[in-house]
Amino acid sequence: MIGPLDEYPIHQSPLPMARVVSSDRNFYDRSYYNAIETGGDTMLITGFGVYPNLGVTDAFATVRRGDTQRAVRFSDALEQRGLDLAVGGYRIEVIEPLQKLRVICEHDDLSFDLTWEGAHPAVAEQPHTIITKLHRPIIDAQRFAQVGTWSGTLNVDGDDFGIDPSVWCGTRDRSWGIRPVGEADPAGRVADEPSEGFWWLYVPLKFDDYSIIVIVQEEPNGYRTLNDATRVWNDGRVEQLGWPRVHLTYKSGTRIPTALRLELSTPDGKPLEVEVEAGTFIALNAGCGYGGDPDWLHGQWKGRNWSESKLYDLTDPAVAGRIPFGVIDHVGKARCGSDEGWGLFEHGSLGRHDPTGFADWGSVAP
Repeated sequence: MIGPLDEYPIHQSPLPMARVVSSDRNFYDRSYYNAIETGGDTMLITGFGVYPNLGVTDAFATVRRGDTQRAVRFSDALEQRGLDLAVGGYRIEVIEPLQKLRVICEHDDLSFDLTWEGAHPAVAEQPHTIITKLHRPIIDAQRFAQVGTWSGTLNVDGDDFGIDPSVWCGTRDRSWGIRPVGEADPAGRVADEPSEGFWWLYVPLKFDDYSIIVIVQEEPNGYRTLNDATRVWNDGRVEQLGWPRVHLTYKSGTRIPTALRLELSTPDGKPLEVEVEAGTFIALNAGCGYGGDPDWLHGQWKGRNWSESKLYDLTDPAVAGRIPFGVIDHVGKARCGSDEGWGLFEHGSLGRHDPTGFADWGSVAP
């Protein structure tokens, strides 16, 4: 099991780098990126993952234009962990760690050659943990996040886009640890005693002089299990912004948000308010491989050298009907005082959530 990475002094345990400390089948190591056309209606989400205990590596890219999402996926056997971040027609080149990367996708339906440039330093987020009523961690992960800009080229279904960093910004995160991946676990007791709900808010925003990154996760009764609000300045200073008070506005008859107001506080106790308007979105359960996607899930074994392309019509009742039961990534247009920013407005409200008055899985905004 000794491989090329074992030549480097980077070990964290008395194991070869081909093995991870946890034997949990759900161990993962993944990158996520989004690219936002500020003021436009085009949005790209893409990611790359490695699943050592499943022996799988995969990647995806999804572009929203109008009422459609074009998605391509690549998957293959993981033979050895290494510094070559590639699968099928997809690869990532780390030009300058934590600052500059190149992400390439080669497929007839969706291709791009994009360079990411961090606008502000990457920031470590609080560990992300979800413990089930069976006292089992289904998520136990470390993350870091960054905001920045994109440059390069994009082609979707034969249409070319020039990606200008003065127009295209985005956010990215890296996470690793344990989360549900691959084929589903046996149903067992969970099938008879399922979770009552899941509530999640993730808002990384880019302003000219700083970025603001807010993460909130709550249980059905509103008990907050993850609370992380920071401001990262261009010079690397990191400020904690207290306990966010979250005010969401939903489209009537849905759980799709239209606006967000965050009440934050600076380290000296002064109030700081951020308002975010939701623009176009990508449904993460329609082609991106996240929870509730019936076509493909991260880490799922699809065989060697597998790839797939699919076009999703978001007006199709079969697709539209499942969107509210997954996490949705919106383009976020933000304002903090007189400063205007752009970024990600990611939200999922599934099942019961007492603070917003959702009593069960079928509840929607009035």
